[in-house]
Amino acid sequence: MSDLRSANCCVRLTPKYFTEARQVQEIDSPQLGDAEDDSELANPGEKEGRRNSVEKQSLVWKNTFWQGDIDSFHDDVIRRNQRFIPFLNPRTPRKLTPYTVVLHGPAGVGKTTLAKKCMLDWTDCNLSLTARYAFYLSCKELSRMGPCSFAELISKDWPEWQDDIPHILAQAQRILFVVDGLDELKVPPGALIQDICGDWEQQKPVPVLLGSLLKRKMLPKAALLVTTRPRALRDLQLLVQQPIYIRVEGFLEEDRRAYFLRHFGDEDQAMRAFELMRSNAALFQLGSAPAVCWIVCTTLKLQMEKGEDPAPTCLTSTGLFLRFLCSQFPQGAQLRGALRALSLLAAQSLWAQMSVLHGEDLERVGVQESDLCPFLDRGILRQDRVSKGCYSFIHLSFQQFLTALFYALEEEENRDGHAWDIGDVQKLLSEEERLKNPDLIQVGHFLFGLANEKRAKELEATFGCQMSPEIKQELLRCKANLHANKPLSMTELKEVSCCLYESQEEELAKVVVAPFKEISINLTNTSEMMHYSFSLKHCRDLEKVSLQVAKGVFLENYVDFEPDIEFERCTYVSLPSWAQQDLRSLRLWMDFCSLFSSKSNLKFLEVKQSFLSDSSVRILCDHITRSTCHLQKVEIKNVTPDTAYRDFCLAFIGKKTLTHLTLEGHVEWERTILLLLCDLLRNYKCNLQYLRLGGHCATSEQWADFFYVLKANQSLNHLHLSASVLLDEGAKLLYKTMTHPNHFLQMLSLENCRLTEASCKDLAAVLVVSQQLTHLCLAKNPIGDTGVKFLCEGLSYPECKLQALVLQQCSITKRGCRYLSEALQEACSLTNLDLSLNQIARGLWILCQALENPNCNLKHLRLWSCSLMPFYCQHLGSALISNQKLETLDLGQNHLWKSGIIKLFRVLRQRTGSLKTLRLKTYETNSEIKKLLEEVKEKNPKLTIDCNASGATAPACCDFFC
Repeated sequence: MSDLRSANCCVRLTPKYFTEARQVQEIDSPQLGDAEDDSELANPGEKEGRRNSVEKQSLVWKNTFWQGDIDSFHDDVIRRNQRFIPFLNPRTPRKLTPYTVVLHGPAGVGKTTLAKKCMLDWTDCNLSLTARYAFYLSCKELSRMGPCSFAELISKDWPEWQDDIPHILAQAQRILFVVDGLDELKVPPGALIQDICGDWEQQKPVPVLLGSLLKRKMLPKAALLVTTRPRALRDLQLLVQQPIYIRVEGFLEEDRRAYFLRHFGDEDQAMRAFELMRSNAALFQLGSAPAVCWIVCTTLKLQMEKGEDPAPTCLTSTGLFLRFLCSQFPQGAQLRGALRALSLLAAQSLWAQMSVLHGEDLERVGVQESDLCPFLDRGILRQDRVSKGCYSFIHLSFQQFLTALFYALEEEENRDGHAWDIGDVQKLLSEEERLKNPDLIQVGHFLFGLANEKRAKELEATFGCQMSPEIKQELLRCKANLHANKPLSMTELKEVSCCLYESQEEELAKVVVAPFKEISINLTNTSEMMHYSFSLKHCRDLEKVSLQVAKGVFLENYVDFEPDIEFERCTYVSLPSWAQQDLRSLRLWMDFCSLFSSKSNLKFLEVKQSFLSDSSVRILCDHITRSTCHLQKVEIKNVTPDTAYRDFCLAFIGKKTLTHLTLEGHVEWERTILLLLCDLLRNYKCNLQYLRLGGHCATSEQWADFFYVLKANQSLNHLHLSASVLLDEGAKLLYKTMTHPNHFLQMLSLENCRLTEASCKDLAAVLVVSQQLTHLCLAKNPIGDTGVKFLCEGLSYPECKLQALVLQQCSITKRGCRYLSEALQEACSLTNLDLSLNQIARGLWILCQALENPNCNLKHLRLWSCSLMPFYCQHLGSALISNQKLETLDLGQNHLWKSGIIKLFRVLRQRTGSLKTLRLKTYETNSEIKKLLEEVKEKNPKLTIDCNASGATAPACCDFFC
């Protein structure tokens, strides 16, 4: 196995799926080729001429400002990628079917250059004794072609080869087709898989010909090499069979570092610039493209030479790109018209999803070639040396920046974006358009970045252009519409925060986030921490934060971290790169966590499914313990490392504002954690009213200590011990505490605590003695009918104050229903009963007897998925008519069928009852059921009937247990 990281390889290769494998197996086998043709020798002169043709066809433009500076680095990238191309590796295993290789990755990382280099190697006479052919098919060019035959398609640039085409295509096993830029093929969805054709002489639309080639209907023995950006991968899966996916990542981190050192010459300056770029994760990611590396180096080096501080420039991608653009021209350059022309061209081509512009494209938008000269001279715009009328931008990201500039510049008279198929700002920021054209997302970020007043002045000083005074208000209107009358989703909040951070405008952020009261955050990288820290610090009325932290944001617990290193005093020089990254994450995390100690209205914090580290937990706890933190409700669910629970408990001791605490997670609890909880409950400042402990394992001795403290605590009235290994022995210790006259527990949940019927006997005594307990949940404990019998003995006592009883999934049958029915008819205090997920079947008829009895006080009855049968619906309907107290009945996930529904509705239409909510599932409806439903609603206007009460899982016990 070959480790890609140690090999400095910039691909992730999988034979079929999109897994990001860190290792690939070295392949040993002869070169791909047809065995019967290996002995045929080609004319050397013919091969040399063919190689020259391929070189001409694959010529890449080189700009004197930056391309030459990165050639050696780019060549290394190509070589590292190339060894994973199976048909160019002499040790590739022989394969009966030809290879299809897909090179995918973001814009500007070298996919096209790598593909063209593969063409040259494919036709290299040193690699094969037989003549081999390579054809380059550029999708951006093919999009402009009309119907033709496949033979005409591949010979359009080489008319002198037209007579040789039949001979060449007859030897498909010797041919390599490079399909470059599949994502730039402008076709409607599904066009590539329609009307598939195998005849290379038949006239067809170009998309049909390409689809036929990729599906191997056309020339099935040919080798295929496809390049695309990630957005086209899903469509490509429908076309290609058993492809090899190779992710081309461009410059790796070590490549970028080496390039900075070479560009700057001075190591101190180079490393300072490199760290500044790395501090902005979004900008650092763009740096995988060599062109962006050149932009960053050029900009920062010029600032350093002038004695300016480059740090503010790297805060945002907008700031860096604007500084680069302005640094290429002297102040007062008066290129207002040229800049407008360039931004118009960028916007028009981006909306059309074009990366290459032709002369006619310039004419269509009224741009003269002379307008582009200042930008061609400085490498911002490039002209193809082979096709002089073709232009492209230095990189997609800069094209996106210029597109944003088009919107930000003050409008001129007669400027009409619709005439050029350019959407307005509202359309630019709409979710619908972004799904069609993902490149618009970054344009929106840049547009917010250009709303910054300092940047507007910088642009005006250089080019004489003024920013539109209305653009900021227009952005505000669009973002206001985004969260009008509905809370923001995680994705929407992430987008808003990114835009506000890019703007670096405090006042803008204050206006946008002002309505936010509840937010959900999923942190996946350090950039998002920066974005949220900037935007949410202006959220005055924030009340609730739900937080998730993805694995990899903090690395301390996933690598060999030195625990004695204090990150506050560390210097980057002495640490490995992963530790440097973790220190940056922790510093940003400190800023993010200040949110919890600075918002006076913030009362609720939920941290769930989060991969933290020891240091990050300590930072968060430090802010929780501060007097300026006013959290009242905290929920910690499924958090790593396990030691985090201990640190949180320490932070909560003496926190007088805390009233609700949830600690859930399948971890082995240390004895110290329960001891810390005892200290928390024992502390004189403790005002805890609600405590939920879930998924924990403790010994009887540990539970005994914990329950003993409950006797002295006078604030706790709601205790959940769900999914904990309590067992009958531990429950007995709890019941002993509850018989104490000073206990204050009103609500107790022992859901899924492995209790048996024996535990219910002791619990029945508690029901009689306790004057406080009103709510009890024993869900998911196999107490059975005998356990129900013991409980009902306690319920029958007039001293029992229990109002709500949850027995969901407790192995109860018809016999258990009889005990419950008898207790309910004796005027017990029970008003809420949940028997969901018990196979009571005929027990419904027995429960109906209780409902018909005027002594029954039930108001809410849940019988979700209880195997109820249609036969008893008549009895149920009669019970509902006579009962004057029941308000809610849940019959969801029961197959009552059409007959049962009709019986129930026929009875309900007769008179008005007390029922307000009825939930059931109508698996089939007809005119009779619809008519009866209307009659029931007419007779009972206050009754709400939910006919779609079905689902894969039972309703949560906590929904009923309140």
